[in-house]
Amino acid sequence: MISLSSLTRLRQRCQHADGAPRLPVITDAAGVGGLAALAAFGFLAMIMISRHGAALGPDEALLTWAVDHRPAPVAEAARLLTDSGAGVVPYGIIALAAFLATRTLRASLLLCATGWTLVASGQAVRYSIMLWIHLDRPPRSDWAVRACGYAFPSGHTTTAALTAGFLVILVLALGQRRSRAALVVGTGLWALLVGASRVYLCVHWFTDVLGGWLLSVGWLGLWACGLFWWVARHPAPFAARGRLTPERHDERQADTGERSLGDSAG
Repeated sequence: MISLSSLTRLRQRCQHADGAPRLPVITDAAGVGGLAALAAFGFLAMIMISRHGAALGPDEALLTWAVDHRPAPVAEAARLLTDSGAGVVPYGIIALAAFLATRTLRASLLLCATGWTLVASGQAVRYSIMLWIHLDRPPRSDWAVRACGYAFPSGHTTTAALTAGFLVILVLALGQRRSRAALVVGTGLWALLVGASRVYLCVHWFTDVLGGWLLSVGWLGLWACGLFWWVARHPAPFAARGRLTPERHDERQADTGERSLGDSAG
């Protein structure tokens, strides 16, 4: 749950003393990091285009290793993992997180819509790039799961990374300090494993997955700037479910103080 104290700290970081919005340092870092990731993604895309989709050395090596080390139980686990990075699952995760993190239905719907828009818009960008570059997947004979479309960048990887990134931003911005580390590590590990499963199942080259990660980080960086800016202006809807907002907390403290003075005077 998002605590009152964490919300107050976030508002203090995002506002000047007069209440005017101020982007915290982490937002500047997110913006710079996002642009750097997009630049790296563009560089990787240019390399793949110049090679006309020919696999790089690490791609071939990882594909060969995956084909030679794919026992049935591990392959089945990889299929379950890879399925969690597509379809309705990521959107369901975002909806659940939004419901648990906020105190009202309106705030839950707003946060859910923000996460869904982040993932959907990122996928729209990825799909456009995929059609433009149209690189082929590994040989179909090596596939351990059904796949469709072109290869670069990986769709499952992008969806999982965007979903995990949104959850990480939410936790770092508004979550309780004692639960941050576990949630960040858990969601980040899930996103990495979904990408790795695409290579292990031989439906993507490693560069496809790397491209998905870079594109996701870049898209998340741009969204993080906007998210922190919005929270600086509208912090109250993200108070914890069942807890007071900072404004209500201040009002209750003032009322308590006035009653105490009244009792003392009486």
